[in-house]
Amino acid sequence: MALTQKETDLLKDMKGQEELCIQKYNKYSEMAKAEALKNLFKSMAQVEQNHLQTITAMMSGNIPTMPNTIENSNNQNCVSANYMSEADKNDDALLCQDMLATEKHVSGLYDTAIFEFKDPAARKTLNHIQAEEQQHGEQLYAYMNCNGMYS
Repeated sequence: MALTQKETDLLKDMKGQEELCIQKYNKYSEMAKAEALKNLFKSMAQVEQNHLQTITAMMSGNIPTMPNTIENSNNQNCVSANYMSEADKNDDALLCQDMLATEKHVSGLYDTAIFEFKDPAARKTLNHIQAEEQQHGEQLYAYMNCNGMYS
C-alpha cells in the first residue's frame, strides 16, 4: 500500500500515541494500589503493544488482517478492589481518570484517521483498533464505577 503524506503523518501521530499509552499503562500498573487495577493496566498495555505493531506494519506499507469482530466488553463483571485507605483509592482514581482521558483522545485520533485513509482495508484496520480503544474506555469506566470513583 502506498501512503499519502497525510496518511504517513497520521500514522506517525498514532504511533506516538500508542507508545505513550504503553508507557503510561506500564508505569501506572506499577503505581496502582489495587492488584485488580495493576492487572487491568497490564492487560491494556499488551493490547496497546499489538496496536503499535499494527501501526508500524502499516507505516511500512503492510495492512495486517484484523478479525471481523471484537470481543464484547459490555458484560464486564464488577471488579471490586479492597483499598487500605481513602488516599490509596484516590490515587488509583487519578490514574484511571488520566487513562480514560487518554483513551478518549486516542479514539478521536483514530476516528479522524479512518476518514482520511483512502484504502478500505486500512480503514477497517484502524476501525478495529479504535473499537479496542473504546473498549479500554469501557473497562476503565466499569472499574471506576464499581469502586465508587466515577461521578
